Amino acid sequence: MSAGLLADMKALVPAGRPGALVSFADIHLPEPRPGEALVKVEAFSVNRGEIFQLEQPRPGTRPGKDIAGLVVQAAADGTGPAAGERVVGHPEAGGWAEYAAVPTADLAPLPDSVPAVPAAALPLAGLTALRLLRDAGSVAGRRILLTGASGGVGHYVTELAANSGADITVVTATAERGQRLSALGAAAVVHDIGASAGPFDLVLESTGGKNLGLAVDRLAPAGTLIWFGQASRDPATLSFFDILDGPQTVTIRSFAYWDSPVPYGRDLAVLVRLVAAGRLHPEIGRLASWEDAATTLTDLYERRVRGNAVLTLP
Repeated sequence: MSAGLLADMKALVPAGRPGALVSFADIHLPEPRPGEALVKVEAFSVNRGEIFQLEQPRPGTRPGKDIAGLVVQAAADGTGPAAGERVVGHPEAGGWAEYAAVPTADLAPLPDSVPAVPAAALPLAGLTALRLLRDAGSVAGRRILLTGASGGVGHYVTELAANSGADITVVTATAERGQRLSALGAAAVVHDIGASAGPFDLVLESTGGKNLGLAVDRLAPAGTLIWFGQASRDPATLSFFDILDGPQTVTIRSFAYWDSPVPYGRDLAVLVRLVAAGRLHPEIGRLASWEDAATTLTDLYERRVRGNAVLTLP
């Protein structure tokens, strides 16, 4: 399909209004670069981090990093999937639209056994979980504490770690969410960090604020804390002397899922294979039409959505 056959498409763009962070606009169909395929979007996932960026968007911001759909125009350089193939992708931006131009290195093919909706829930949250655990090294037999486990990343981390032989304790706000995490393999569920039965070899911390210091206190000597988020948006303060009174020698480091030499498409293919084999289960906490995007974003921001929120296009 030539991009010239369609001049315009609908897309969700920042609205810049409280309570209505996005609105529909008619924009030009993207012109793929030589190494990009044009994908007709069937479903996309929204993430809390994207909501924060919509509060004060930069000029020209086009939200959307998690998509699943159909290739309608293959990349001009001959790489990647052919026209007519179903794919999941992680574009840099612009996925909340009828069409998206995506680098072929950021696409993975979808088998018929994996529908578009669970596939759309894989990219950002799934890539973060997969790469976080890879960065942590072997987790078999290790005691792990995971904070902020109610979201999409938390569900993936729990299932992947448990399937790899870890003894993982998760921190989540409600009993209902805890039951689901237990079903995914969590060895223990607590509602605050202080109730966890440490010490832990590894702490995966995603909330920030006062929880960071509490999480460090739960480390075993020579343990490691990987800080991969700040969902509370509260500043964190650590005291060196508090660490000396607790675990003493520990490692604390940050993590960013995009800081990897592995192309997104390669890791997406791993996640797709796990889903197809029944070894990974995307947690869809909200499924709605993209016409309900504003409401969904608000509910996700207010933590009324468990797991991933996925929106579908007609």
